[in-house]
Formats: sequence, structure tokens, C-alpha cells
Amino acid sequence: MTCGSFSPITYLHLRMFELAADFAKLNTEFEVIGGYLSPVSDAYKKAGLANATHRLRMCELAVNESSNWLMVDPWEAVQPEYMPTAKVLDHFQHEINKILGSAVRIILLAGADLIHTMSTPGLWSADDLEHILGGYGAFIVERSGTDIDDALAHLQKWESNISGRNSAANPERRLQYQDQTFLEEGDERAVLDSSSRDQVH
Repeated sequence: MTCGSFSPITYLHLRMFELAADFAKLNTEFEVIGGYLSPVSDAYKKAGLANATHRLRMCELAVNESSNWLMVDPWEAVQPEYMPTAKVLDHFQHEINKILGSAVRIILLAGADLIHTMSTPGLWSADDLEHILGGYGAFIVERSGTDIDDALAHLQKWESNISGRNSAANPERRLQYQDQTFLEEGDERAVLDSSSRDQVH
């Protein structure tokens, strides 16, 4: 699962899941059975953030027209206060594995830019980092402009629980965006389809 503002959702957001699924199939023992987008609530207070109702609708239109295994979860978006990533992961763990009685592993899908913030002192609590990376783990997709090795420099404690990182020994295992192929996140032109784009205006 991945958290984000999705204001608007872009091709890159969905491409992250495809890259992670391909990586998991080729390089791990994981079988990816589904992916969730979890839009942040309006309490996030990000400049230019569209209303949660519109963002949820955009995400639903995008996944419905492009994928048979991606889904949108509204729980975080409708919360009256901002939900930390650790709590959102706990929500998925509760709903999928406890309420539905499944036995699947919940993993955070994140761009290297987000992982880089986890290496920045003071931005994330030690307890949350242990909860997220130690308890759940992460798949990382490299982002243009973010050095993935630098992003992971202070996260070596959880190295075995982080997949998709750049490896000098195995450069072919690198997950990354190609600037010449994909548009930058937040570019409205990257919205997948006309129905999703209509929700932006």
C-alpha cells in the first residue's frame, strides 16, 4: 500500500505498483495479490490539496480503468485528523488480516524521496520507524533527483526488510523512474484518463 495526497493522481503513482510487483516477482518470494492507494485526509493541510471527496473519486476512476488488482481505501481520507503512516499500516493490517481473516503481509510502497525523509533526523520518531520498517517493511521505487543510497544511509538497521533499493552488485535490480518516459508527479498531464482529469477541474 502507498499513502499520498494524490492531488491529482498521476500515471507515476500507478506505475510504482507495477514496478514493485515486477521486482517482487523476479527477485523475491513474495506473491503480490493486491495494492492499495490511501489518500491523506484534508487535515494534511497541504497547499493546493483538493478536497478528499474529489481525490478519492479521481483515484477510483484511475484504478478502475487501468488495473484489476489496485484498489482505493477511503479510511485515511475521511479521518478528521492527519493519520501517521504507522497508523495507516495498522489499519490495513487490522482490516485485512484480522477482520477478513487473511494471512498476508502488508508492506509500504514508497518513493525514495519519502524514504530519504526517514533518514533526516527529527522528522520521524524512532518508534514509528521501527514500527514501519521493522514491523512491515518497504518496497522503494527510486525517484529522479533522490540518491537512493543516501536515502538508506541511516536505515541500515532495517536493510533486510527494505526491497527495491539500488545495489552496486546488482544494478539490474534497481527500481526507478525514467525521466524521458514518465512525467513528474503532480503534472496534471500525467493523469491517466479523461474521466480522472475531469475531476481536477
